[in-house]
Amino acid sequence: MTAPVIMALGTASSVGKSVLVTALCRIAKQRGLRVAPFKAQNMSNNAAVTASGGEIARSTAVQAAAAQIEPTVEMNPILIKPEGQRRSQIVVEGRPWRTLDARDFWQRKEMLWEVVTRNLDALRARYDLVIAEGAGSPVELNLKAGDIVNMRVARYAQARCVLVGDIDTGGIFAQLLGTLMLLEPEERALVKGLIVNRFRGDPALFADGVRILEQRSGLPVLGVIPWIEDLHLPEEDAVALERGNCTKDGGLTIAVIHLPAIANFDDFDPLAREPGVTVRYITHPAELTGAAAVILPGTKHTLAARRWLRERGFDAALNRFPGAIAGICGGYQLLGERIADPLGVEGQGGDEPGLGLLPVETIFSAEKRTVQASAISHAPWAPGARLRGYEIHMGRTHSVGADRPLIVITQRSGADAVEEPDGHISDDGRVWGCYLHGIFANDAFRRAWLQRLGWHPGEGMNPSTDPFDRLAQYVAAALGEERIRWLFNVEY
Repeated sequence: MTAPVIMALGTASSVGKSVLVTALCRIAKQRGLRVAPFKAQNMSNNAAVTASGGEIARSTAVQAAAAQIEPTVEMNPILIKPEGQRRSQIVVEGRPWRTLDARDFWQRKEMLWEVVTRNLDALRARYDLVIAEGAGSPVELNLKAGDIVNMRVARYAQARCVLVGDIDTGGIFAQLLGTLMLLEPEERALVKGLIVNRFRGDPALFADGVRILEQRSGLPVLGVIPWIEDLHLPEEDAVALERGNCTKDGGLTIAVIHLPAIANFDDFDPLAREPGVTVRYITHPAELTGAAAVILPGTKHTLAARRWLRERGFDAALNRFPGAIAGICGGYQLLGERIADPLGVEGQGGDEPGLGLLPVETIFSAEKRTVQASAISHAPWAPGARLRGYEIHMGRTHSVGADRPLIVITQRSGADAVEEPDGHISDDGRVWGCYLHGIFANDAFRRAWLQRLGWHPGEGMNPSTDPFDRLAQYVAAALGEERIRWLFNVEY
């Protein structure tokens, strides 16, 4: 039997589609359904690695976790990883396919439609329910001819669609009613209801708004979902960083340099969740003031990030910085003495001196490593701690001085790695870097490093509420059980 498909469409990007799909996955799982998420095409440098070593969007992996299943490449068969304003790496079914500019990708989209349908069909054959997510708006009229992620998917699957608008940004009536107006009649027929997202205050105050929306659209408002604070779920892409930093009173501040084409910045969410720790994203050296540590994150374009750091004046500032300095993946490469791209893996290629804070060199190769990994810490603050994470990188880094690995990889994608050293740490332990994304999600390593920086753990260290259950509780209450059953349209 082919599973039905529910699809969350948005009036724009960042209206909460990903979070809604996450909630619906957990709600369906709680009701005994075997459910899987699906997003045909995503554009993000926030990636996850599946057990098979394939890359998918981090938001899709989070949705799979909400459904309590292992993420697979079928759930996000096309991932676009921007490397600049016009150039992106295209990941197809988990593996790098081509690096293209926007025009070239547009011309090749039709050939990728078969990839979309094949993977959606595979999920529908294995699960009771698939919850799909659109991208941006389904009525970008200049882009609609090349659509392989919104209404074309909805029509193919005959999905039960819900249209989501963000009331917090204003203009909710124009958002929802305008989007419906621009849909073709056969597309609008697939939309079964509206959802008003991120409402602050008492939803009863929007009763007139619900009535107006229902009268003018002829569709039910399935729910008014409240603004939910502190969900602690990874953001889909770096747009979220442009909303500003959340600053806590007092405590420890960690600065993360917001590099161009920043990647996998959810690495630092576990730090920000700790009581008394503020993670501040910065773009200028003056913003280092008051920070106990600075982290250089991953980036999709290391050489461009190196030049950007020099132009912004970070070279001198980091050499003067008295606190701890850490680098993850591309950030680790930047901390070294040299970064070389002889094959033009990152576009034009080139050779740049690094920041010179660690005695390592990086040379890019054509082979991309995407694996889940296990490791043992050699850091002085957490010796012997067992670590789990993942690697996504094309560079290979080696020591050009004394070999002082930060960690030792023991397994990659379940296969023994024969204790392969990774990363480097300075003699005094102040500067370090490695390739292991997710290293701060390991409690012993993270908390020991924070304590080395002067952090004092307090109450609230172990929140008892599962964030997926908490999210599902809010959304289920807003929708109501009767509408959840109607929306899922399956027996449970």
